[in-house]
Amino acid sequence: MSEIKLSDYIARRLREHYGVKCVFMITGGGAMHLNDSMGRHIPYICNHHEQASSFGAEGFAKTSRELAVVSVTTGPGGLNCLNGVFGQWTDSVPVLYISGQVKRQTALVSYPETPLRQLGDQEVDIINTVKPLTKYAALVLEPYDIKYHLDKAIHEALSGRQGPVWLDVPIDVQSTMIEEDSLKEFTPPKAPVYDLKIDEVAEKLNAAKRPLIVLGHGIRLSGTESEISKFKVPTVTTLNGFDLMEDENPNYIGRIGTIGQRAGNFALQNADVVLCLGTRNNIRQVSYQFENFAKNAFKIVVDIDPAELQKPTVKPDLAVCADLKNFLPKMPPITATKEWLEFCSRLKLKYAPDKENRQDGDKINPYCFLNTLTDSFLPNTTCILANGSATVCTFQVAKVKQGLRYILNSGNASMGFALPAAIGVACAGAKNVVCIEGDGSIMMNLQELQTVVHHAFSIKIFVLNNQGYSSIKQTQANFFNGHLTGADPKSGVSMPDFCEVARAFGLKTVKISNVGEISAKIKEVLKAQEPVLCEVLIDPDSTFAPKLSAKRLEDGTLVSPSLEDMFPFLPREEFEECMPFSVVR
Repeated sequence: MSEIKLSDYIARRLREHYGVKCVFMITGGGAMHLNDSMGRHIPYICNHHEQASSFGAEGFAKTSRELAVVSVTTGPGGLNCLNGVFGQWTDSVPVLYISGQVKRQTALVSYPETPLRQLGDQEVDIINTVKPLTKYAALVLEPYDIKYHLDKAIHEALSGRQGPVWLDVPIDVQSTMIEEDSLKEFTPPKAPVYDLKIDEVAEKLNAAKRPLIVLGHGIRLSGTESEISKFKVPTVTTLNGFDLMEDENPNYIGRIGTIGQRAGNFALQNADVVLCLGTRNNIRQVSYQFENFAKNAFKIVVDIDPAELQKPTVKPDLAVCADLKNFLPKMPPITATKEWLEFCSRLKLKYAPDKENRQDGDKINPYCFLNTLTDSFLPNTTCILANGSATVCTFQVAKVKQGLRYILNSGNASMGFALPAAIGVACAGAKNVVCIEGDGSIMMNLQELQTVVHHAFSIKIFVLNNQGYSSIKQTQANFFNGHLTGADPKSGVSMPDFCEVARAFGLKTVKISNVGEISAKIKEVLKAQEPVLCEVLIDPDSTFAPKLSAKRLEDGTLVSPSLEDMFPFLPREEFEECMPFSVVR
């Protein structure tokens, strides 16, 4: 009976049985057998920081809708991935982490009676560290258990509410010779049977005078985008799913949340029945006045995770724990009244994002730039967003057309995400990859410009340089009477000339310094065949608007308004006209 080295078995099974197309990794002594085997059997991307490998895997998984794989070494190799793991935990992204570990003889787990902090060289108990952030995490101590752990981990990553998983493999286990026919097997459990409550949901929607649908990222995770077209109902989108419906769709009204759009929030707050599909209704979406989310509506929430239906913020009137791929195909068509559709359409027209008068003088306003940029995207563009201005402003003004994808790090909202994630998107085979970075964000993974150059990924990188952390600057200005700390050059944070930095990496560069250059230089960048970094000098004093902003009462107390009352506050007469169906529940 033939034998195979355990690390070769892992790599071959990933490639041949699971169809893994790419591994994101950084080599290390504690993972040397894994490194060698992955390199022989699977295409790989070597990043310059394990956090970047983790973000790259997220970009790959969100683009391909397939399992992504990260391979790192022991100690700092695993620890550097934690930021990415947490984002994948909150955003339901299937990523398999395989880390090297010290040999069993010098591992802490072999001496449980001794309370040592560390025994092996660079040893860290990565499994107990990541268990709260993963669906499955196991230390592989017995070589003949590898098939069981590998198959179980991948099953967990891809089933139910998807998420990250982690296997830790000691170096002596990696090198062990094993007989494949003798490996322990994993038997997947039976698929759950859901109570879909179709009749109850349909009855409520058909009886509604003002029904509304909220689309979340779960629509894409379940592969049910095509099912939405059977509903002729006003529809709003969420931050992690705002590319699910094109702007021109007559049912589309707007985007909701604390940094959403007025039309979307007004429609939500006027509705009498709201159906939330694949959205976990997080705080950024429902606001700190969460008891007023869809305050006039009977709330129906469909979510695959029962815990999301029980949390203390938004409490469903009808909770449906189900996979949307089972729920949506069985739902009948629903059509709203002509009057309600027309009311919501008027909101959409009146508060269209491009009607906001934001550009003042020659300094570049981020909203105006991003409106022009997203309108200029080539067909089938995939755009990766950094957090901060790149996400907030793009979410509010971006054009969504058929075939256009927007990818962001929603739940964790980590700086440093966009550039390495864009590498993962390109690795997944996406064409026309655009990365919108912030100056503060790109500094946290700036080294990945070399990975772009090394692989000649034709990524178009737009860096919004507003001389610091715009979001933090606005918050500090509002709460601390203009006193800033660590937000801009005067308060301790400065940025380089990004074009000079990019040229040091060998990248082509373009700089946009004033409003008159925007259109022509955007076209120049997007038409380029090679990777380009375009630095955009943004007005450092620009602010986010509209947004939900705290009101200061006469006694100085700050209170958060309800979602429909966004800053800059509308004249009260106009505001009341937009809320004709508001009642006290």
